[in-house]
Amino acid sequence: MLLPFFSIVVPTYNRPARLGACLSAFSRLDYPRDRFEVVVVDDGSPTPMDSVVEPFCSQLNVTLLHQQNAGPAAARNTGALKATGELIAFTDDDCMVSPDWLSGLAAHLIESPNAMVGGRSLNALPNNLYSTASQALIDYLYSYYSDPKKEMFFASNNIAMAKSNYLAVGGFDTSFPLAAAEDRELCDRWQQKGLLMKYASDVTIRHAHHLSLESFWRQHFGYGRGAFCFHQVRAQRNSQPI
Repeated sequence: MLLPFFSIVVPTYNRPARLGACLSAFSRLDYPRDRFEVVVVDDGSPTPMDSVVEPFCSQLNVTLLHQQNAGPAAARNTGALKATGELIAFTDDDCMVSPDWLSGLAAHLIESPNAMVGGRSLNALPNNLYSTASQALIDYLYSYYSDPKKEMFFASNNIAMAKSNYLAVGGFDTSFPLAAAEDRELCDRWQQKGLLMKYASDVTIRHAHHLSLESFWRQHFGYGRGAFCFHQVRAQRNSQPI
């Protein structure tokens, strides 16, 4: 059976070392090289990412796009529009996918073609207290939303779906300028359209989000701002109580 063709979309901003590690992990995927492409979207980095991406061009079918700084939601939409695959997989530049990442996503999407499949994120920095705390909060949210009576939520660093469904629901909402709650809003809109959410704990990435006390505080303050934006957007399209 011919495996489905994936477009892996990676938004990036001014993190060359982490992007290099991300691309290196793609080069170790066990998926056939002719059945996936990588679309990197440079969201207006002060130093262009060309020198980071170029060494991988001989190992991967990789395209680098440039846009003015507009946030990760807009960068993901830019990548999705240029993607040629029937399936789109999203991850972030500070993530390293497991070798069987695409194989696992393919298996779940073949079984449930109209689903958004969300995988599991593992902390790549266990000795960093703040990174560990942040990952523990994400793990708690996944556990909380795993109740089928609740609406589900997947972080945007490990999701995949049919490109046709992604475009049909309108992609990420670009009114979210930060990496905060734009994935939650997409999941909410996806479910409002009656589409399936499927958690795949066997599909893993390692997330190397370097945090200090200051950046941890700033990150979660941003999450709070994102939650406020999410509820504003949701209220505009949904008359039901939140």
